[in-house]
Amino acid sequence: MGGRHNAAAEPKADQDLEALKAAKIPLAFRDKCGHLLTGLNKCRRENYYQMSKCGHERHTYEECEYYAWMDRVAKKKGVEYEGVVAPVNH
Repeated sequence: MGGRHNAAAEPKADQDLEALKAAKIPLAFRDKCGHLLTGLNKCRRENYYQMSKCGHERHTYEECEYYAWMDRVAKKKGVEYEGVVAPVNH
């Protein structure tokens, strides 16, 4: 039943760092999901931080962060998880 159903929430390794800098994304958040944070922050500003207005953007961002975490855990353990094969480099 599991799996990655939302293609928009996939972590991206190739981020546009200039776009993240222009959007004033803090360095701590310029990870594989930073491209989704720009849209979420824009929605938050436009709706005066009413969380009910940006639910989809927030869910997509949090889903991306979860997928990135699963990838890191799989890489650390050297196992295949949800279609991600991570080699162990010892």
